[in-house]
Amino acid sequence: MCDMDLFLATSNRGKVIEICDVLADLPCVITTPAHLSHTFAPPEETGLTCQENALIKARFYYKRTGLPTLADDSGLIVEALKDELGLHTRRWGAGPQASDEEWVAYFLNRMKEESNRTAIFTCTLAYINQTGAEYLFEGRCTGTITQSLEADYLPGLPISACFKPEGYAKVFSALSKDEKNQISHRGKAVQHFKLFLEKYQ
Repeated sequence: MCDMDLFLATSNRGKVIEICDVLADLPCVITTPAHLSHTFAPPEETGLTCQENALIKARFYYKRTGLPTLADDSGLIVEALKDELGLHTRRWGAGPQASDEEWVAYFLNRMKEESNRTAIFTCTLAYINQTGAEYLFEGRCTGTITQSLEADYLPGLPISACFKPEGYAKVFSALSKDEKNQISHRGKAVQHFKLFLEKYQ
């Protein structure tokens, strides 16, 4: 695979760190909205699925940068809360303007009386290459929501401190970087994307 530019269409610092960690050994020059000379308000996420929202973001930034673009749309499905989160996870509850601390405090308080704490993290990555062709990559991870935060967490990823993946004794953010990247929803999706780049790019 030759050197390539890749625009990562997210301002979530935690997501940038996790995605860049998985792609670290590829010859990619990765930029984000923070590197742009012009500030664009992010597109409105009007899709009805994570796939649609990921494509909305990828198309928005591909059009403005002309670079191969990768966009992430992730969500948490909590069995006890039915359809409350999912597609709207970060906009749910305390709302998109809430700090990580405010958002996760509201979430844990809402879960306080729930006995069923099973949850599924999902991630969809939309990639638009240099020719404008579009591709989707997905990952899922099942686990449980803990009663309280059990570790520190990367900025923008507060649920990782109260989500314990199935088969593990630690929450996401207490796992080593390599462990989390192997089993997490985002780690799996980025691994699929990485294999695609290595094979076709």
